Formats: sequence, C-alpha cells, structure tokens
Amino acid sequence: MAQQRQPFQVMGILNVTPDSFSDGGRYNSVSSALQRAEQMVAAGATWLDVGGESTRPGAADVAEQEELDRVIPVIEALSREFAVQISVDTSKAQVMREAVHAGAAMINDVRALREPGALAAAAEGNAKVCLMHMIGQPRTMQDAPEYGNVVNEVKLFLQDRMRVCEQAGIARERLLLDPGFGFGKTVRHNYELLHRLACFQEFEVPLLIGISRKSMLGKVTGRDVEQRLAASIAAATIAMMKGAAILRVHDVAETMDAVKVVTATLTGEY
Repeated sequence: MAQQRQPFQVMGILNVTPDSFSDGGRYNSVSSALQRAEQMVAAGATWLDVGGESTRPGAADVAEQEELDRVIPVIEALSREFAVQISVDTSKAQVMREAVHAGAAMINDVRALREPGALAAAAEGNAKVCLMHMIGQPRTMQDAPEYGNVVNEVKLFLQDRMRVCEQAGIARERLLLDPGFGFGKTVRHNYELLHRLACFQEFEVPLLIGISRKSMLGKVTGRDVEQRLAASIAAATIAMMKGAAILRVHDVAETMDAVKVVTATLTGEY
C-alpha cells in the first residue's frame, strides 16, 4: 500500500527589499511584486513569503515604519489578487500584527519571537508561526559560529522556543520549525544539519526548509548565486526525503518538478 503523507508545499520567496542576497531590488514595488507573485503562483507555489528586511549576513537593520511601508501594501495586494497563502518574514511585533490583519496566514521569524513584543503579537491571532534557529544577529551571525554539537543545540533551542510559545498561548498545531540553514552556521554545520534533518521529525511539527541559492551550495559547487539552481534542487530533494514539509525557494517551477518526483517515489502517486 502506498505511504500516506501530507503533500509537500512550495513557498515562493518574494523579497521587497533593495539588498537581499539573491533578488534584492527586483520586486520592491507593488506592481513588480505582483508580477513576480503571478509567476510563482502559476508555477505551483501554495505560499508566498513576503520580506521587507534582508537577513543576509552583514545586513543592516530596517526601521519599523520602513518595513511596514514595504510589506503591507504588497500583502494587501496579494490578498486581493491571488488565492495563495501569504507568509510575512519579520521579527517586529507591529509588522506581525499589521501583516496578519492585511492577510498574512504565517509569521516567519528568523529570531523565533525573541524580539520585544513579538511573542505577544504572534499569540494574538490564529496565524501559523515558523520558529527558526539563529545565533547572534544577521550583522554578526557568520562571525566564527561555534557549536559543541550543532544538531543537538539547534534541537534544544527549538524545543525551548516551542515550550515558550505554548506557554504564551500559541498552540503547537500553529507551529513550524526551521533549523536555519546559513544563519550562524559554517558550511560544515549546514551539511551536518541537512544530513541529520530527519531527527527533527521527532517534534511532530512541520519543517519549513530554506536552502535555495545559499552560500553553502556555492561553497561546494563553486557557483555564483544565479548559477545554483541544480544545487538548490538537489538540496530540496534531500530535504524532502528527510522530512521537510514546506520548501522556501526562489525557483518555484523547477522545485515543483522535484516535488512531483519525490512524491511519486514516496507514495506511488503521480
């Protein structure tokens, strides 16, 4: 009998920033963001992740009002135009509140609700919450990160953040986990996490995985950002085989092909 599992989902990255590592400046107007969103939805994205502050290594902070001005008009327009689920990539409490009010169904926080007011803001509504592991801040996270055991330490961090969320009234059913590839990790740390990704399934919480075009792929292949499609698909395929539920990617159409092949392999359905 074919194995029963929840369908894989693809989350298209929609950065409305001038300085994101791969697509900064391309979609930082409502019209260009809608054009890009239309392409990704047509290709099969079931989520769009809207971000108004770059979290690449060394990125500068963005003021709250500037982030609101970037993301809220885009989320409102996406909600009007497309039957797609929207995620907001933010750590700021007020951005979370206004994004959910504008139509976001997920808060995707690289700081795992550790910024002032973020936990309370996330608890107010019914939006899903993705908790990601990161040490330090984007400006400093790649300054010689060290771990005794990277997998165990990431697991303990995420376990603690889940506990804090549940104590604040955020039901476990609303939570997703992201081990944070590229966020305060060396290349070796990243590949160890990918190799042992299946062990995160013990939390029985969906895994949201973002590896698309990241430097861990460039270090191995020698490819620049725009030439990392094959490596991104390979990493996404490995992640699916090891338990990922949602893949956060730049290249939706190509990732959907990988999703179909992995689904056919695991379930016999095609």
